[in-house]
Amino acid sequence: MKVAVLFSGGKDSTMAVYAALDAKEDVRYLLSMKSRNDESYMFHVPNIHITDLLAEALDIPIMSVETDGIKEEELEDLRTAFENLKDLGVEAIYTGALYSVYQKSRIEKLGSEVGLEIISPYWHVDELEYMRKIVSLGFKIMICGVAAWGLDESWLGRIIDDETIDELVKLNEKYHVDIAFEGGEAETLAIDGPIFKKRLEILKYKKEWHLDSGVYIIEDATLQEK
Repeated sequence: MKVAVLFSGGKDSTMAVYAALDAKEDVRYLLSMKSRNDESYMFHVPNIHITDLLAEALDIPIMSVETDGIKEEELEDLRTAFENLKDLGVEAIYTGALYSVYQKSRIEKLGSEVGLEIISPYWHVDELEYMRKIVSLGFKIMICGVAAWGLDESWLGRIIDDETIDELVKLNEKYHVDIAFEGGEAETLAIDGPIFKKRLEILKYKKEWHLDSGVYIIEDATLQEK
């Protein structure tokens, strides 16, 4: 099928791209919803501006759509994007949804109304196995936002590896931190992986910390040959 992937640059949407390519889909576009609201219920926000570079690294055209990120109203911006993709011949949308019924149900409702199939290949996946798979496949996933007990400023900018996952398992036992961050405990960004033609190199960044949460903001980045 001709498909597009709802893409934020985080681990789950990047894995959705991987799943679509692995299924031999014709991935025509990435769809990046760029919210002006840090508290968007639907869309990933930290470092969303990097998706254009990541699309270039993946060698897949990107459709970037700005939204005010107002609860429920932001769905109309997504509907317009879906309609535009359908007009371009797209038949289905892949998403990185894992457990969020709020997001998945709304995306599927829009897809049904517009006439697009919605595919969420990792829905209700075993989270520990999923995180191990991301690492074993060779994806380089950076933590760029944290907001949970046990995740301090030292986690910002950290690349997820097996040791990191072992620590998350312990934090899950102690603080109930979701291993795959489905509770909003952390935000991530893919900077390299097996489907990337080029890798992201971060040239300048800053960390912002506020009492018990923080973000890693990329101020300048480029792509490097692999």
